[in-house]
Amino acid sequence: MSAPLDRIDRRLLQALQADARQSAQALSEAVHLSARATLSRIHRLQQDGVITGCHAQVQRSALGEHVALFAEVTLKDQRPATVQRFERHVAACPEVVGCWLLSGRYDYLLRFGCRDLAHYRRLTDAWLEDVGLGIDRIVTSTELQTVKEFTGFPVPGA
Repeated sequence: MSAPLDRIDRRLLQALQADARQSAQALSEAVHLSARATLSRIHRLQQDGVITGCHAQVQRSALGEHVALFAEVTLKDQRPATVQRFERHVAACPEVVGCWLLSGRYDYLLRFGCRDLAHYRRLTDAWLEDVGLGIDRIVTSTELQTVKEFTGFPVPGA
């Protein structure tokens, strides 16, 4: 990152996290700059790697029936080769919609979106049978209801 974020950058990030589809005019009014200066800041934030992408939030029910699950995954060892192999496999799996490396009683928390429980079971059974992935244990919890979905990080000083 080139320069520290000032108050206007922070307000702009907060506004973009709330709705990245806002017009340049609406964003400029929110941060009290001209539209041109606002777009210039957005481009700088993108170039500096502060803004890493924009994504559509899709109503999951529009995609058809599915089940969402959380899996606590423990690896057999923490050797870099094992960790890298597992992380590459997870990154390539479209059913994994989130993955976090954690400290604590398990190594990773994964969030899955699958057609049904049978689909999830076939997927994780194959993972467990693949000794190259180094998985020791998978403990699963089924998502019953999403109470709050991730919509962005708090922006202090905005």
